[in-house]
Amino acid sequence: MVSAQSNLIRNIVAIIGNGIALCLFLSPTPTFIQIVKKKSTEEYSPVPYLATLINCLVWVLYGLPMVHPHNTPVLTINGTGIIIEVVFITIFFVYCGRQKQRLVIAAVLAGETVFVAVLTVLVFTLQHTTKERSLSVGIICCVFNVMMYASPLSVMKMVIKTKSVEFMPFWLSLAAFLNAGVWTVYALIQFDPFIAIPNGIGCVFGLAQLILYAAYYK
Repeated sequence: MVSAQSNLIRNIVAIIGNGIALCLFLSPTPTFIQIVKKKSTEEYSPVPYLATLINCLVWVLYGLPMVHPHNTPVLTINGTGIIIEVVFITIFFVYCGRQKQRLVIAAVLAGETVFVAVLTVLVFTLQHTTKERSLSVGIICCVFNVMMYASPLSVMKMVIKTKSVEFMPFWLSLAAFLNAGVWTVYALIQFDPFIAIPNGIGCVFGLAQLILYAAYYK
């Protein structure tokens, strides 16, 4: 009975988490509308979107039934995230006025693609149980998830330096905080350290961004 109840609660939290995660993925939309209108990326950084893409890619691998069974919510929302981030990065690439930055974006994308492809091949050829696969992929997911939440650090540094939140979108910061919080709860219901640890850290980063926003908003 307890198990059935915990599964029900976990599924409800997962639905809420997917909704908030979708909001997180879509929250930069106003920024990209502005980029398209101005035909310039100005001082916006592509780092958060590149970090989110690699994060989604490895979490899709983790969510596969052959790697970690019963994690459909993780698989579906991160699959959606891949599509959204590819659209955003394409827009950024088109309107980025600096050729050097375009080359960096292209190189990072190529590196991410090769990394995930090699990881997938190694996991399915060298490891033969879901326990082995979920452990190795889970550790990598932890690393990239923390990187995703930490990716706005460069923007936070700019906020402190310029005392302006112009290039740190509020809704992105809020969605990141809420997303990390909900997925931490999801992971604690039926303990999954690979989801709990990075999202717990994500809560701290998200809260730090909101504090900065409150301090420097004019």
